[in-house]
Amino acid sequence: MPATAETAFCSSFHRAIELVGRRWTGAIIRAMLDADCASRFGELTSVIPGLSDRMLSERLKELEAEGIVARSVVPETPVRVEYRLTEKGLALASAIETIGDWAERWVAPEAGARARRRRGAPAPRRRTAARSRA
Repeated sequence: MPATAETAFCSSFHRAIELVGRRWTGAIIRAMLDADCASRFGELTSVIPGLSDRMLSERLKELEAEGIVARSVVPETPVRVEYRLTEKGLALASAIETIGDWAERWVAPEAGARARRRRGAPAPRRRTAARSRA
């Protein structure tokens, strides 16, 4: 079957959604947009709760390979590595903002936790006053 403009659009759209929709990718892009300047690795981990160093490293490499993030090494002692959004990455600003607006209106903050409990996954353990003193 020959490719049409419609099938090309669908495959491009699907690829874009898969790329930006990967776990943590949207949060990383949003944090970099909010920073409005180059970000260092530690700055990103501090503003995105729950993001591991390993996952951040993996996602930054993917975003760099896609041309969304540029990595630059500043030759200082110690060496400083900075990440910034490229023109391609900055072009995602309106899409990320729109998703954020939609989430504010339609997504309950604890929806993920309730869904995990419905699937039988245990709820995260909370420290009680008695346990934290022990």
